[in-house]
Amino acid sequence: MKIDLTETTASKVNKALVEGRRAVGTPAVGMVLTLVIVTDEENAYDALKAANEASREHPSRTLVVVKRVSRSPRDRATARLDAEIRVGTDAGSGETVVLRMYGEVLHHAQSVVLPLLLPDAPVVVWWPVNAPLDPAKDPLGALGQRRVTDSYAAEQPIAELTGRAAAYTPGDTDLSWSRITPWRSMLAAALDQVPSRVKGAEVEGEEFNPSCELLAMWLADRLDVPVTRSVSSGPGLTAVRMQTDHGEIVLDRPDGSLATLCMEGQPDRAVALKRRETSELLAEELRRLDPDDTYAASLKYGVDRLVTPAPKQAGNGSAAGSDETADEPGKAAPAGKKAPAKKAASK
Repeated sequence: MKIDLTETTASKVNKALVEGRRAVGTPAVGMVLTLVIVTDEENAYDALKAANEASREHPSRTLVVVKRVSRSPRDRATARLDAEIRVGTDAGSGETVVLRMYGEVLHHAQSVVLPLLLPDAPVVVWWPVNAPLDPAKDPLGALGQRRVTDSYAAEQPIAELTGRAAAYTPGDTDLSWSRITPWRSMLAAALDQVPSRVKGAEVEGEEFNPSCELLAMWLADRLDVPVTRSVSSGPGLTAVRMQTDHGEIVLDRPDGSLATLCMEGQPDRAVALKRRETSELLAEELRRLDPDDTYAASLKYGVDRLVTPAPKQAGNGSAAGSDETADEPGKAAPAGKKAPAKKAASK
């Protein structure tokens, strides 16, 4: 069931929600949290689709805040709120309210969202794109116990990680971190089988991919060893190599789906390590509402402490495929190096 309200208020939206629940025969509120999605019109559909799929595991009231910037000075001066309410099968396993804000309402979005939050229920705020550098100080972010961003969707993903580390507040998390959960689980299980000391590691993946940096920083922080960050053609993360006293442990995934685990003295094993959809990543983050201390420690380790491999030498003594700005051996890639703009994608 869908209800459209034009030039409305938060109190009218609340009243329409109650009427909608009664109309579909579910007067009781069975949601476990409020998910606030802050996005633009272009990305609203994909974000809402992911939230609806995640709601099968976490029934929630989803509030989609779409900030509409008008080109006309007259329209920018006119405050207006339009709402689209979805209940029943149109809203997954919860309720959905799409709030389109115009004019002065854009600067006071938190005053519209606050009356619509479920009472005595946790609040999670998610920015699929264009997240603030300090989510905890954002007016909408301040409403949430958890704040979910996605560095991969930023114009400069690696620089974004550095900013996230500087502004980190307990409760912050990033979908680039969620993408490497299967990798971290597989590597931890592999080390449990080999009682030996790790002397070094290498993380290989596509350039400008914050998940690769986060995995490298996690290994460096937890193992206290130098970790090299090397670049491949992708997709996403492609390989992790760990040097131990008993030989090398290699987890290699060249196709983004099936990986091979190679360990000294054991047969090679094929393991499923597919790239996950945004809905799966979001559902994972909604499972925990406490601060993620492991993410915080890995993030604060610092991209600049990772090692980059020495450039390969061509026959004439120059670095093959390098240019005047090629990284020096042993130094991290410049955090501010600009990457092509891209939308959020699963790793």
